[in-house]
Amino acid sequence: MFDLKNRVAVITGASSGLGRQMARAFASQGASLVILARRMERLEELKKELEEKNTKVLAIKCDVTSTEDINNAAKETEKEFGRVDILVNCAGSSKDKGVLDMEDSEWDFTIATDLTSVFKMTRAFANIMKKNNYGRIINIASMYGLVGNTAMGTVAYHSSKGGVVNFTRAVAAELAKYNITCNAICPGYFETELTKAVLDTEDFQAYMKSTVPMQRYGHEGELNAGAIFLASDEASYVTGVILPIDGGYTCV
Repeated sequence: MFDLKNRVAVITGASSGLGRQMARAFASQGASLVILARRMERLEELKKELEEKNTKVLAIKCDVTSTEDINNAAKETEKEFGRVDILVNCAGSSKDKGVLDMEDSEWDFTIATDLTSVFKMTRAFANIMKKNNYGRIINIASMYGLVGNTAMGTVAYHSSKGGVVNFTRAVAAELAKYNITCNAICPGYFETELTKAVLDTEDFQAYMKSTVPMQRYGHEGELNAGAIFLASDEASYVTGVILPIDGGYTCV
C-alpha cells in the first residue's frame, strides 16, 4: 500500500520546513518530484540529496504569489513529465499582529502568500491533472484555520488558513468529476528550523502543556503519514477531508 512509484508530485515551499520534510517523504515512497521555492540554492541542495537516492527531481524557482512564475512552473513540469499526479500546497508565510494593530500591507501579504497562492497553484496544476483524469491535491492549512488562539495576535494567518480549509471543500466538490481529490492537513505546532527556538522556550513549553493534550510539539516526520495517505491510490474515495495533526489541540 501507499506506493507512489510512477507518480509525479509537485511540492511548494520545498526549500525548508514542512515542505522539505514532505519532499523527502514522497521520495521515500518512490515518487518523482517537482520542488518549488524562491531559494534556488536550497532547492539544488535538496535535489542533489534526493537524486543520490535515485529520485528523479526537477527544481524550479517559483514565487507562489506570482501568477507568471506559477504558470511557467506548470508548463515546465508538464514538458518534463507529461503529467502531474500530486500537488502539495505547502508554501506560506505571515505577518503576525492582532486585528487592532494590523496594517493593510501586512494583511495583504499574508492572504496573498497563504491563501491566494493556493488558488493560483491549484488552478494551474489541476488543469494538467484534468487531462489525465487523475489527481491528488493536498493543502497544508493549520489548526489555526479551525480555531482562534490566546497565545498571540495573528488574525491574518487565522483568516488565510480558514480560507484554505473551505477552499479545499469547494475544490473537492468541483473537481471530483475529474477523479481529482482535494484534502487539507491542519498541522499543530511543529518543529522546523524556523520554529524550534520559539517552541523550546520555557513560556511556550508551559503553554503547550496546558493546551496540547499530548503536551509536546510535532517532530519531523509526523506529518508524513497523513500526506502520503492522502496522496495514495488507496485514498481514492477520500475528498474534502480536513485532517488535524496537532497532538489533540483542536479536540479540547
